[in-house]
Amino acid sequence: MRVLVASDGFKGSLEAEEVCAALGAGFLAAGCEPSLLPLADGGEGTTRALVEAASGQLRAETVTGPLGRERRASYGVLPDGRGVVEVAAASGYSLLSAAERDPARTSSRGTGQLMAAAFAAGCSELIVGLGGSATNDGGAGIASALGVRFLDAAGAELLPGGLALAQLDRIEVPPESLAARLRAGELRVVAACDVDNPLCGPRGASRTYGPQKGASPELVEELDAALAHLEEIVARDLGSKVGETPGAGAAGGIGAGLLAFCGAELVRGAPLVLDAVGFGARLADAQLVITGEGQLDAQTLHGKLPLEIARRARAAGLPVVGLAGRVEPSVRQALYREGFTSLFSLTEGPASLEESMGDTARLLKQLGESLGRLGAILR
Repeated sequence: MRVLVASDGFKGSLEAEEVCAALGAGFLAAGCEPSLLPLADGGEGTTRALVEAASGQLRAETVTGPLGRERRASYGVLPDGRGVVEVAAASGYSLLSAAERDPARTSSRGTGQLMAAAFAAGCSELIVGLGGSATNDGGAGIASALGVRFLDAAGAELLPGGLALAQLDRIEVPPESLAARLRAGELRVVAACDVDNPLCGPRGASRTYGPQKGASPELVEELDAALAHLEEIVARDLGSKVGETPGAGAAGGIGAGLLAFCGAELVRGAPLVLDAVGFGARLADAQLVITGEGQLDAQTLHGKLPLEIARRARAAGLPVVGLAGRVEPSVRQALYREGFTSLFSLTEGPASLEESMGDTARLLKQLGESLGRLGAILR
């Protein structure tokens, strides 16, 4: 049986390449023919997935991380000349320890530096994946790296981080800056995200994602107010009303920042990635599709990668199996209605989260072999 293994990573356990390799080993052990396609939908791993699928290039740059420390981060260049940048590579949540996570101070500037490097390398269009950020600065850090000036009432540049935006008095976009060229349409940014949150309010960036980035309840409210102030100044100085655009709250407000400062287009990450890697052609050579992520839950139903894969596999008349460390019981029937043929979780019995996450590769290989043996009977 020809099996297409097209999976995202299992966050906190294995990257997409490792997930696909473990499942592939299990299918090989069962006598199947696995084809491996590691994927992402805008978060960590998006650059590598697109570069490897398209036989592009990875290029490394020294940038500032979310707390200003220098680090090496990579962007991609595809054969068609487009560049690929992911927020997680330079401004990501996974780059900080739990004790360091502080969205009051973390900045997205390093992502802007990667974008500037890609433009300098000759890319006129960038795909920017918004998942996995450690920041809540509304994309101000990115914009500053592209030449935008954020000034307080005394005319001084603001400090990095989301909380400093409360002191914002005016925004200047120098005509020679990259941001000005982007806003004029000379260069283009397509931002890939898998959420539809607005910038502020009950479903905004601060209240929805601030706590997982280290914000206390009090800080969440301060950050939300700071982003609301940024939204007001952007509307006044740039004429851009972006706060209510679906996806504006993605990545701590980077969605809104890219709209306002770069004239970006926000698109769903999963369809963009699948189209870019030629997923339809990969389906044409498969008899069974396997996909998954760390948890299949209500968020999956909002358009994450496994759901898009299931829909496309069903449209192609192929069975599709969803795998996860945990499948949320309340959404099983909805996932079946959306295209999944069957769903499996990895754990075999009582086990702690830490035990399961530490044993993910073995469990995936074992599950791949079990599915492969079933496929061998049915083919």
